[in-house]
Amino acid sequence: MKIPIFTDDAGWHGAQLKQAFAKSGVAAVFVSLQDCVINLADAKPVIQIQGFDTPPPAVFVRGVSGGTLQQVITRLNVLHMLAMQGVNIYNDVRAIERTVDKAMTSFLLHAHGVSTPATWVCESRAQADAIRQTAAQNNQQLVIKPLFGSQGLGVRKLLADEPMPVPMQQYVDGVYYFQQLIETADVPHDYRVFVINGQVIAAMKRFGSSWVNNVAAGGRCEAIYPNETITQLALQAASALDIDYCGVDIIQAVSSEYYVLEVNSIPAWKGLQSVHDLNIAQLLVDDFLNQIQITSSSSISS
Repeated sequence: MKIPIFTDDAGWHGAQLKQAFAKSGVAAVFVSLQDCVINLADAKPVIQIQGFDTPPPAVFVRGVSGGTLQQVITRLNVLHMLAMQGVNIYNDVRAIERTVDKAMTSFLLHAHGVSTPATWVCESRAQADAIRQTAAQNNQQLVIKPLFGSQGLGVRKLLADEPMPVPMQQYVDGVYYFQQLIETADVPHDYRVFVINGQVIAAMKRFGSSWVNNVAAGGRCEAIYPNETITQLALQAASALDIDYCGVDIIQAVSSEYYVLEVNSIPAWKGLQSVHDLNIAQLLVDDFLNQIQITSSSSISS
């Protein structure tokens, strides 16, 4: 069996996945979504995947690169169309859409009663100013984040006397996404919890070189065995997003309460792997292949 891994940069994670697939007797091929073709010339729609003459039973999504709105929609449409033709998408494309958009992630967390920081999203500069003024009156320190972004890029504290960014600056891009800053009790830190198929398989504590704790931003990792509160919060977040696997970022406030900061549907795990003995890539591949088997069995029985 041959499986495509959709990515534009295989790197360490791709190599780990390819090795895990090989151990399971599956050939993994790196393919870019940009190289796929939606062929509607004949009666039956065909999604052409480079290196595949026929549709694979499933695809593993390791990355959806950014681009113009039209490009991103086209790449996601390739995944949607493959799913409509019976190809198993891992992670499910709807889950990817929900987590790539921080506003939708925050909305779903709030809607499902998952503890998460106060959040505001708007386009209007006047509304953004009003939100900021109200937050100041309530002694809430705000963080501004790009709506689409990862690894801590573009995330910054919005100081009380700092001018508001103009709407089209790169890290705002026409949308203001504010989140209340959650202060920790000691050295800045948070937790990354890795969930696969409704189970917490590993977790780590991340200590930032600044107030941002992402490993990509220089954070230091320490393996932990999560307590019941962290475990349940991570599982509730994954359930709210209806996702196969994810990295859930959790922080504990000075008040001892825990909050979900973000849910990542295409999480990196190099830092997590560096402090744990289990093979995370193999666990992902095993779950992926198990889902294919379940789907195939259901199709046969029906």
